Amino acid sequence: MPAEHDVVIVGGGLAGLAAARRLHRAGVSWRLLEAGDRLGGRVATDTVDGYLIDRGFQVLNTAYPRLGTLLDLATLDLGWFTPGGVLVRRGATVARLVNPLREPAGAAGTARAGVGSLRDRLRFAALAAGCATLPPGRLLDAPETTAEGALRRAGLSDAIIEELLRPFLSGVLVDRALETSSHVLAMVLRSFARGRVGVPAQGMGALPRAIAAPLPADLVELRTPVTGVDPHRVRTQAGELRCRAVLVAVDPTTAGTLLPALDRVRMHAYTTYYHATDTPPLDEPILLVDGDRRELVANTVVLSHAAPTYAPAGRHLVATSVVGPSAPPEPVVRAELARLYGRPTADWEHLTTVDVPAALPAAPPPQGRLRKPVALGGGLFVAGDHRDSPSIQGALASGWRAAGAVLAELRAPG
Repeated sequence: MPAEHDVVIVGGGLAGLAAARRLHRAGVSWRLLEAGDRLGGRVATDTVDGYLIDRGFQVLNTAYPRLGTLLDLATLDLGWFTPGGVLVRRGATVARLVNPLREPAGAAGTARAGVGSLRDRLRFAALAAGCATLPPGRLLDAPETTAEGALRRAGLSDAIIEELLRPFLSGVLVDRALETSSHVLAMVLRSFARGRVGVPAQGMGALPRAIAAPLPADLVELRTPVTGVDPHRVRTQAGELRCRAVLVAVDPTTAGTLLPALDRVRMHAYTTYYHATDTPPLDEPILLVDGDRRELVANTVVLSHAAPTYAPAGRHLVATSVVGPSAPPEPVVRAELARLYGRPTADWEHLTTVDVPAALPAAPPPQGRLRKPVALGGGLFVAGDHRDSPSIQGALASGWRAAGAVLAELRAPG
């Protein structure tokens, strides 16, 4: 039978959309099949009582290289968090730390913050500066260990690791144990040092919509679960599609079902609690972490300070995230928030709790240069953040890279 399309893409998350954009630009015939009723995969936004509720607390970093090739960030109308800033609750005090290069006026307060020693803060600044300035290849050729191992190798004390870096990084990596590869950590520190962090005015779901906007709508099929793939054939409940190549760009668990030869990928769980209040507990869009080593809340932030559109006029939205598969009941989290913010939370309205049992793929060492193979042979390809760094950037980069591999095979002689 003749091929109906050059390429069938299975999955409409960020990786699948990035692949579709590159294939469309190259002029090949493609079709995208998505099992759900929307595009975006794990990046989505719902509306609850007039509040924008992301599928777990997520942010965009302007330093992600692949974003600039796919969209104009200005169209997202990003609202910004305090540059390089974080608050640390320690007992009865809250220390405010900022990147002095981004906020020179906060340098003196950061030096006196008391989180770790001054030597700790200088050593961490040197580590971050190295990640920001060295070429990525140099960072990925460095001896690999865990994220915690890299922090200790940099000479950082238990105090700054446990009071600042573990709670902060656990929310970024979705890994409280910091068992993630030091190569992933290096790229995370690089992006934070080089970029700005924000959220779109219409929620994180605006990102996949913007990436998908240039694609012809009639080439995208929603509510079309794929039941099986073979070289040059995709099976759905409605029938089969013949093609020259199949690109599987779904979550790691589903990818493993469709492509049994793939290694199993362990996933990290993440839960975000959303509360509404008339009176915000902070006056700036800055992350608050728990430096008291209680290991319950990873971070909390007044999202509506970064993007007022996340809440109705006169109201504020607080997002609080917990790492791990066993999320505590909301009243327990509410009590922790009262301690962290230092003010009552009894009158806060609990809007919803978003459980994401498969938030990010685990990336323990060895990860090497973070680029796992995307060409499986026989016309089969795979993409997703499990083939690159576990991040938005990793999903986009893997989809772009997989599409490039598809194009190379389609154009190969014979």
